[in-house]
Amino acid sequence: MKKISFDDLKGKVCVITGGAGVIGSSIVKALASVGTKVAIVDLNEDLANKVAAEISAEFAAEIIGVKGNVLDKASLEEAKTVINEKLGPIDLLINGAGGNSPMATTQVEQIEESDIDHLEKTFYGLEMEGFDKVFALNFKGTIIPTMVFTRDMLTKRSGVVLNISSMNSYHPLTKIPAYSAAKASVNNFTEWAAVHMAKVGIRVNAVAPGFFITNQNRFLVLDEKTGGYSARGNKIVTNTPMGKFGDPDDLQGAALYLLSDISSFVTGIVIPVDGGFNAYSGV
Repeated sequence: MKKISFDDLKGKVCVITGGAGVIGSSIVKALASVGTKVAIVDLNEDLANKVAAEISAEFAAEIIGVKGNVLDKASLEEAKTVINEKLGPIDLLINGAGGNSPMATTQVEQIEESDIDHLEKTFYGLEMEGFDKVFALNFKGTIIPTMVFTRDMLTKRSGVVLNISSMNSYHPLTKIPAYSAAKASVNNFTEWAAVHMAKVGIRVNAVAPGFFITNQNRFLVLDEKTGGYSARGNKIVTNTPMGKFGDPDDLQGAALYLLSDISSFVTGIVIPVDGGFNAYSGV
C-alpha cells in the first residue's frame, strides 16, 4: 500500500481563476502549503499580485499574479503564455471566478398579492443585462478557462480540473435566479467534461460550497446597521445542521483531495461542503 499524502502536488503548476477572492485565496494557501506552484489569474492584476506576494511570503512558495479576463479567450491565452514562461506547463486548473450581483437579484423572495402592482421588485423587474452578466461570469467563466488552460494537460495526457460550484446548484435560493442557474450549469458541465476528457487522462470534478460570507453575498446575509445576520442570514444558519456559516478554510481538504492522485479514479463528481445543508429537509 502506498503512502497516503499530497506529496504528488509538490512542484505541479496550478492555475486558479478568482484566486484573489476570499475562497480562492484560502485554496491558494492550501496549495502553497504542499509545495504547488500557483498562478492567480484575475481581472484585477494588482490584487492578484498582492495576494500572490502575501501567500508566497507566508509559505515560501512560488506564486504569481497574472492578469486575465475569464470571459475573453484571447486574454487567457496571453495569460497562459506568461504562466508557461514563468512556471512551466500547467497541471491543474481551478475555476474559481464567479459571483453574484444586486443587478441580478430580486428584492422579494416570493411574489405576494401586494407585489402585483410593484413588479419591479420581482422576477419581472430583472434587467437582462444584469442576468446575462452573472450567468456569463459563472458559467462561461468556467468553460473558457477550461478551453485554454487544459491544453498542456492534453499534451501530457494528465491533469485535473476543479470547478467551484455552489449549494445553489442543488437547491436554488430565492432572489438569485441567474447565479443559481449558472451554478447548476457548472455541475452539468463538470459531468459532461469529465466524460469528454476521461480517455486522455484529464479528470474534472467540482466542490459545491455551502454558505460562506464573501464579498459577493455580504449584502444579502449581513445587516449593515447591526453587523449581525440579516433575516436571510439567520434563515441560512437555521437550515444548516451545523448551525453556522462555513469558513473558507473548510474547503481546503476537499480541494486538495480532488486535485491529488489520492482521487485518481474519481471524476465527474460534485462534493458538497455545506455543514449538512444539502441533507436537511427543514424538518
